[in-house]
Parts: sequence; C-alpha cells; structure tokens
Amino acid sequence: MNLKEKVLKALHSVYDPELNINVVDLGLIYNVEITDEADVFITMTLTTPGCPLHDSITSGVRYCVEGIEEARKVEVNLVWTPAWSPEKMTPEGLRLLGR
Repeated sequence: MNLKEKVLKALHSVYDPELNINVVDLGLIYNVEITDEADVFITMTLTTPGCPLHDSITSGVRYCVEGIEEARKVEVNLVWTPAWSPEKMTPEGLRLLGR
C-alpha cells in the first residue's frame, strides 16, 4: 500500500461528530497530494462554513495522518470552493445517511 492509500485509509477514522460519518465518505476530502519527500498536503472542506466543529475535524485529520510513519510533514488546507454538497458523498456515505 502506497502512502496516499494509507492516508485515505487513515482518514476513514475521522468522523464528523454531528453526522457520525467519516470525512472521506462525507466527501469532505477534495485532494491528497504526496510529495517525493513524503510531505502530505490535504485539501478539504466542511459541510458548512460556520461549522462549530471546524477545529476538531481539521485537527483530527492532521492528527490521524501524522500517525502514519512514512508521512513527514502534514498540512491541511481548508477551502470553501467548491462548496460541499451531498452529491460529493460516496455511495457508502449516502447509505449511512439513509439515502
């Protein structure tokens, strides 16, 4: 398993506490970039710009990836464009939401 696959697998352990669905299946992870030096850059969003759990979720993302031995530096970039919508969810996320 390469580092990007390990990162995505680890991100499945970070949950939105209000919806109880992980950030990957919610469609909050827009991009994972791995440099040749094993630096990890994650571009993500949240369901709403005013999300009160902003710090908790982004810290959880950073913390879980920092736990991967091969990852050297981890940077989380929170963006609001494109805006999140339920269409970004995986089929599993939609199933967990009851759709």
